[in-house]
Amino acid sequence: MDFDHPSALCDKLARGELDVALASSFEFLRNPVYQVVDDVSISSAGPVYSVVVAHSGDISEIREIELDPASETSAKLLRCLFAESNFAPLLSRMSTSVITAHRARLFIGDQAIRFRQKHAGEFHFWDLGEQWDKLVGLPFVYALWLIRPEVRDSKPLAERLRNLRDENLADIDTLIAEEKEFDRDFCRRYYRENLRFNFGKEEKQGLTEFHKRCRNLQLVPGGGLGFGPWDLELARCCV
Repeated sequence: MDFDHPSALCDKLARGELDVALASSFEFLRNPVYQVVDDVSISSAGPVYSVVVAHSGDISEIREIELDPASETSAKLLRCLFAESNFAPLLSRMSTSVITAHRARLFIGDQAIRFRQKHAGEFHFWDLGEQWDKLVGLPFVYALWLIRPEVRDSKPLAERLRNLRDENLADIDTLIAEEKEFDRDFCRRYYRENLRFNFGKEEKQGLTEFHKRCRNLQLVPGGGLGFGPWDLELARCCV
């Protein structure tokens, strides 16, 4: 098992060092050669809690946001959200700069949770999942199980991954009870309310909308996966 951060997993998958990985959804958008494990994703429908811009003051006054290089999906989502607004702050690589009225930071994953819980009364938190839901009204897909195209007989592998998801969800209370870092009540809310683990019709519609907006901003190549509508081509890639 490889537990590297999302961007590193994407790079290893693209280089062929991994045959399958739980990888950034944007990796699939920009390089749609992979097979996608159907019915499994990491998504949200509303606030996700763990993908946020931490800021001080009004968000419209932000001039620069320091990005977390570990996730391209969140950075591209941020660009899509800002494309609908009348302000466009500079997006830069994360550093150790402090958060001010004009400088904010994007946090993802456990780092976002730690920061929010430590600084709950100190900063405001602009939740990207919540903002996407307000804008589009569809789930946002952060990660997918991607299988390299040369892997033969991928359907049994995909089925094992779906079964693993089901087993973990059925045993979620035990997994939460073993949590050492975060409060168990928080974990129950986070895993049951903030996150979704399906990749069904609504999630696919959300991913299709994300692809359209990335394409319009020239963040991914134009066109679809093949010669048909993008959502139909997405369905063809699922196993």
